[in-house]
Amino acid sequence: MQTQGSENKIVILISGQGSNMQAIVHACEREHWPARVAAVVSNRPDAAGLAYAAGHGIATAMVDHTAYSCREDFDAALAACIDQYSPGAIVLAGFMRVLTPAFVQRYAGRLINIHPSLLPAFPGLRTHRRALDAGVKWHGATAHLVTNDLDHGPIVAQAVVPVHDDDTEAMLAERVLEQEHRIYPAAVRALVEGRLQVRGLRVFVRPMQEVSA
Repeated sequence: MQTQGSENKIVILISGQGSNMQAIVHACEREHWPARVAAVVSNRPDAAGLAYAAGHGIATAMVDHTAYSCREDFDAALAACIDQYSPGAIVLAGFMRVLTPAFVQRYAGRLINIHPSLLPAFPGLRTHRRALDAGVKWHGATAHLVTNDLDHGPIVAQAVVPVHDDDTEAMLAERVLEQEHRIYPAAVRALVEGRLQVRGLRVFVRPMQEVSA
């Protein structure tokens, strides 16, 4: 359990701009979490989010997946990089790699992801197009703990947006992304503050006052 005076470290994994990473960094600074973003790591050298992190005084690293012949070797190198920071939370923020079971097990209970759909609906890619094609009336985003089942871990938080008759993929994606930026920082904060209780696939989020009491 985190106390008010203690600090926890967060490592965020990105592959591109990392807009959810930026939302987490901003919330951590603005809300004075008992935690800090210790590092931002990318699998792509051209990830724009690295410059943002460096500009905020956050350590950055790059583990290029193309330099490794198999997924297991890449994940081992990625884990070695992460472990330098001894993080309490490893946050996937647009990290476009499927992780191996060994990697997921190494960080079990500390690994969290945001997915642009109301899981268990539309796991995987192209979620907004698939939502429009399916004719759903509601879409959204899900913050969840990561397990070996892709996009099927215990759900920490969800946000719902309406699907309008004239929506395009881009319009729907923008509406969902706004909600991702709202719920993901809150979910990460609950994780690093030790406020998540997992029972099977159910996640119970304890109020902040219960931790500080």
